[in-house]
Amino acid sequence: MSQKGDAKLHFLRFEFKYVLPQAQRSEVEAELRHFVELDPYVADQPGQQYFVRSLYFDDPTLSSFHEKQDGQHTRSKFRIRTYARTVDSDTPWFLEIKGRYNNLVFKHRAPIRAPFDRRLRGDALVNMILERCAPGPVRDQFAYERFRKQIAPVALIDYLRRPYISKFDPEFRLTFDCDLTASESDAMFPPHPRLRQLLPGRTVMEVKFRHHVPSWFHRIIQAWELRRRSISKICTGIEALGLQLDPS
Repeated sequence: MSQKGDAKLHFLRFEFKYVLPQAQRSEVEAELRHFVELDPYVADQPGQQYFVRSLYFDDPTLSSFHEKQDGQHTRSKFRIRTYARTVDSDTPWFLEIKGRYNNLVFKHRAPIRAPFDRRLRGDALVNMILERCAPGPVRDQFAYERFRKQIAPVALIDYLRRPYISKFDPEFRLTFDCDLTASESDAMFPPHPRLRQLLPGRTVMEVKFRHHVPSWFHRIIQAWELRRRSISKICTGIEALGLQLDPS
């Protein structure tokens, strides 16, 4: 992972998710460290983790939310992602499309070129993206969905992430995401966000790989009786904020 914009822009892989209470997280993480090592980026970071902020888009009927809830095997969503905690940080922003095709997860990202006003919101934010996003398929698809489906920013998701890489296979990665919050927002840095805690006291462990789960991880799954969860941070956030409720 990099905050300087040299992170991988495209991937296609499997992702498994597990939700762990804090005590179990500590024990599982300690066991995993025999087989994985910290991503070098976080070795010197406070708490050996980094901050992630994502502003998600959806259409007026929350189609992306409902497609996930209905278990559709082919779906996608747009978000802006950064690793900045404050509006005055020069940390890069990315426009991302993330989705699923059958069992595979894909993500494509395009950098948003500085300089731009990081306080923008709503339509002004969308117009900035269309102007400053690097040309290519991600920007073109965003423009298409903006005008065809009227997608707009709906909610902000924040969390802290600790990433690991397998000592034996660099394409096998693990992340631990905790301190998740959601807020209804049409801006990356709303002036007075009303935060909702998500999954308090729990951590989302994500396992990411291209080909197969190694045998040592299978043993850990069995030893701790871990169960995969089909969980989405943004869907959990939308439910916590009550955005899916029909106002009529």
